[in-house]
Amino acid sequence: MPTVLRIGPYRFHFYSDERNEPPHIHIATANGECKFWLNPVSLAKNRGIPPVQIREIEKLVFKNLSLLKEEYNAFHKK
Repeated sequence: MPTVLRIGPYRFHFYSDERNEPPHIHIATANGECKFWLNPVSLAKNRGIPPVQIREIEKLVFKNLSLLKEEYNAFHKK
């Protein structure tokens, strides 16, 4: 699972066996993990992360959207 970005307590990463899904990013925290679709940005799944952190993570996804899309495309075209 390649890590593409670390911001504070958040680790943004992909799983290598999810090529059949639309572009997305997983974010791991001490509390759990969530997944955001990248086009359009929306929460796909949440396991254990409080709503206030989800909103913070969503802002970070929007702020880093270009990078996340580039990394997703580069990784999944291997």
